[in-house]
Amino acid sequence: MNPLYIIPARGGSKGIPHKNIKELNGKPLICYSIDVARKLTTDDNICVTTDDDDIIKVVEDYGLKVPFKRPEELASDQAGTYEVIMHAINHYAAKGTYYDTIILLQPTSPFRKADDVKRCIEAYSDKYEMIVSVKSASSNPYYDCFELNNQGYLYQSKGDGNYQRRQDAPKVYEYNGAVYIMDVEALKKCSYNSFTKIGAIEMDEMSSLDLDTMLDWKFAELLINEGYGR
Repeated sequence: MNPLYIIPARGGSKGIPHKNIKELNGKPLICYSIDVARKLTTDDNICVTTDDDDIIKVVEDYGLKVPFKRPEELASDQAGTYEVIMHAINHYAAKGTYYDTIILLQPTSPFRKADDVKRCIEAYSDKYEMIVSVKSASSNPYYDCFELNNQGYLYQSKGDGNYQRRQDAPKVYEYNGAVYIMDVEALKKCSYNSFTKIGAIEMDEMSSLDLDTMLDWKFAELLINEGYGR
């Protein structure tokens, strides 16, 4: 593997204002992801991609050079992560630096550890288009997820509805947003949302915490006060 570590950080945030540089336990949120990447590679292979001057200042004050500022068309909340990734890949390629793998670390996962990323790296091979980190899903379509039919009645989303205990139902997972490892050649063909050869590495509930709302943030502060993540 010859990976580029990408940390995407848009300036605008509705759920938690300025969340990517908001201090969590005295450290800007984005710096948690930078610290993880630095345990796995050198700074020249870490790309913080952002449209925001304040984020650039915080990152560069932390000692990491931001290679570019995102163009205007990638600065809105309508810009997709796929386009942001491809812009970064093309930026380096234009300078003669080619990567075969992308490791995406979203800043909103402060309790993700370097060991979590290492486990994903170890699982990755050319049989996959992508390896993602997951957690056990909070709801299970075989047990407690339902849909409405044409008559307006609820029915079990998946399976025959005969599971009486949750633990007897097939285990299901959800992406936790902490780690994505993607094949660059596969990305050039289509968005990662269209990948079918996807492997998964499970993380525990606490390490999987994704900060999207102020309630998430308060929970993260509570965990830190209780000694988790230190």
